[in-house]
Amino acid sequence: MADDLTGSYIARIRAVLHALHPSERKLAETILSFPGEIASYSATELAQLANVSNATVTRFVRRLGYGSFDEARQAARAAQQAGAAVFRTPVDAAGPEAALAAQIAQGRLNVENSFAALSLAEVDAIADAMLGADRVWVLGFRTAQAFAVYLGAQLGQVLPNVTLLPQAGQTLAESLCSIRAGDVVVVFGLRRTVRPFAAVCRELGRGPARCALVTDIAPGQGADAAGFAPEWRMRVQTTAPGVLFNHAAVLALCHLLATRVLERSGPAGRKRLLAVESLHDSLDEL
Repeated sequence: MADDLTGSYIARIRAVLHALHPSERKLAETILSFPGEIASYSATELAQLANVSNATVTRFVRRLGYGSFDEARQAARAAQQAGAAVFRTPVDAAGPEAALAAQIAQGRLNVENSFAALSLAEVDAIADAMLGADRVWVLGFRTAQAFAVYLGAQLGQVLPNVTLLPQAGQTLAESLCSIRAGDVVVVFGLRRTVRPFAAVCRELGRGPARCALVTDIAPGQGADAAGFAPEWRMRVQTTAPGVLFNHAAVLALCHLLATRVLERSGPAGRKRLLAVESLHDSLDEL
């Protein structure tokens, strides 16, 4: 029954698809082809798009377990905010040049707005904590792992003990139990996070290590909802004019963190860099 339906509105459509009347099925197939449209269209506009009546739209959303079309549209908007590309509608730009200009402008704005909320003193405090740590752990899932890999590789030029999480061939528990007092954990919490993310953050919050969170999720959601209260919280903006998030600010922040670690590492950092370059020469790697 509709009252028993749960999950995203797309999951609800798939659950009842086999039992729909022909006109409702036509509407369902239209939405499944363009799942982001329901978030921006009115009931009348959606009916016209699917070539069905307004009454069909009303019956359909009730079959899904929603009290009204507006309630269904709010669920669709929530799915868009969660970050799935399939739910995000591309902006109709006036040609490829305009589309390129929009992407560049948004990337610049994301960097400016993100760094406006940060101070160099805060970045330096994180850099100093990493320099003084026994081990630095860098954690990221899905898209966020790409930035965790990048930051870890840059830090590894100066810091001898940098570990990326999750590690291939290990469970999260096997890695998390190795985090000790004196360690620093940098957590990337970027949309869309995986289900274990909240539990991982909860365990990190209970642990002894100092933590820094890089996130594009609004306060009160994501890691915050799990009760995770890191020592440092850096909010980045990833707004984009298209279907994919713009991560220019995330990469810029990674670059700044790694740069400040290198610059503040002093003689020890330079000694390690020289040792690395000496090995490059010996191994003829570069």
